[in-house]
Amino acid sequence: MRSLLVYLLLFAVLLPGISPWGTIAYYNLNRDYIARVLCENRDRPELHCDGQCYLAKKLKAQQDRQDKETSERVRNTPVVQLFCEAGTSFSFAPLTVLTDATGLFTYKRSVATYLVDELLRPPRR
Repeated sequence: MRSLLVYLLLFAVLLPGISPWGTIAYYNLNRDYIARVLCENRDRPELHCDGQCYLAKKLKAQQDRQDKETSERVRNTPVVQLFCEAGTSFSFAPLTVLTDATGLFTYKRSVATYLVDELLRPPRR
């Protein structure tokens, strides 16, 4: 059941990208019919259109429809404000600075020189 849902959602996401390929496949399967009946230039065979004008018109209409749906979706998307900052107050009072910095930082020097000596030795023959 879960895999069916995954495939269904994947198909729904990929469908807008696949739909022009469906139109092109329909054109390739029905090229003779489109050239004989639906082509705008069927009376002028010297143009060798063969229904490509019909294909271009369908692809253009499909692209315009997708652009219109996208722009409507963007326009109708509600704006949700997730964070509202309360009024910020500024103060120019002097900041207090810690003068005793001995407890803030500790430094301990521990260098392992024996590891470096082992790495930097030339190979033995």
